Amino acid sequence: MTNRKSWRLGVVLPLLAAPTLAFAAEAPTLNMANTAWMLISSVLVLFMTIPGLALFYGGLVRTKNVLSILMQCFAITCMVSIIWVLFAYSLAFGDGNAWLGGMGKSLMAGVGVNTLKGDIPETVFAMFQMTFAIITPALIVGAFAERMKFSAMMLFSLFWLLLVYVPVCHWVWGDGWLQKLGVMDFAGGTVVHVNAGVAALVAALVLGKRKGFPETAMPPHNLTMTVIGACMLWVGWFGFNAGSALAANGTAGMTMLATHLGAAAGSLTWMFCEWIRFGKPSVLGIVTGMVAGLGTITPASGFVGPLGALVIGVSAGLVCFMATNYMKRSLHVDDSLDVFPVHGVGGVLGTTLTGVFAATTLGGVGFAEGMTMGKQVLTQITGVLVTAAWSGAVSYLLLKLIDAIVGLRVSIEHETEGLDTVLHNETGYNL
Repeated sequence: MTNRKSWRLGVVLPLLAAPTLAFAAEAPTLNMANTAWMLISSVLVLFMTIPGLALFYGGLVRTKNVLSILMQCFAITCMVSIIWVLFAYSLAFGDGNAWLGGMGKSLMAGVGVNTLKGDIPETVFAMFQMTFAIITPALIVGAFAERMKFSAMMLFSLFWLLLVYVPVCHWVWGDGWLQKLGVMDFAGGTVVHVNAGVAALVAALVLGKRKGFPETAMPPHNLTMTVIGACMLWVGWFGFNAGSALAANGTAGMTMLATHLGAAAGSLTWMFCEWIRFGKPSVLGIVTGMVAGLGTITPASGFVGPLGALVIGVSAGLVCFMATNYMKRSLHVDDSLDVFPVHGVGGVLGTTLTGVFAATTLGGVGFAEGMTMGKQVLTQITGVLVTAAWSGAVSYLLLKLIDAIVGLRVSIEHETEGLDTVLHNETGYNL
């Protein structure tokens, strides 16, 4: 009898425990490989802003303004980092509604050492997303370089982060309404590049041209610095795009390959366009083509194959080259460092083409659930238009408000003297 009872218990107890064991098996567990990759990716994306973007932009301005650019990138990095932890991360990725996250994760409330986001620590996810929030307003700096007050830049960057970047980030990546609509943006075509590009165009128009533009030549003062910064951007972009897979897997591998091909194709296409039109290929042209290729492949990078990446890269080099020349030579818009024609136009192009080259027949991963190519392209265009409208309108209102409070531009005399001396009492070079 005792043996029979033991046999029954041996059968019944595992059956009773089965649901509990199944539930435990489904609970998320830490994946150390994915965590290691995301730690590296976070470092790579931060590396894109300081020193990458800082050096890239710093070399493009004139000698008297180089420190002002480095200072702006550095200050934005510090300010955004603190605001992100205080409450911006919660508004972007916390539990909320289709339009904005809640305040439940303010000051990283509920986020501890063992708290997971998927199978990686939420602290690592928050840090990774922080680096995106840092570089996006830093990109806009290139549009108003050499003429905006430092105080105005800080105010604009702060409120632009909260009123423009955070909502769009939530809409596209935080389970917001654009994500539910089916917009495909793997690493920031709308959230980063269209967003920053449109804000840059608005800023350039509101501030007006630099003294002497376009009659006076304003060549880069240190192309060596610019190329070094461009190389750092290229390497860092692997974390930007491949890191957005949030895992060390095949998607990250294909994303890295697509990113590299987009950069290479964009570089060579811009170089050949310049060679044909002006008779000589320039170093400035090839590195600008690289940035155009990277920005354009960004939204598509995790959804397309090598064929799509090559076509998108070539398209980026050609379209962004034409947009840059048209803005400067025909429209005479003084977007100092070509933020809109490179990032804005590239973001629009890449986000739209994602709806084409994500097709499985073209080597992609397929469209959002229930989508055909036509519906996906229309959905992509909707994401672009909504982002551009929101960024443009709010950026304009912010600039006008800040102008009324502290003023946007330095005086003509201070612009002539240079922002390094006037705003920071320093010079970039003592030769």
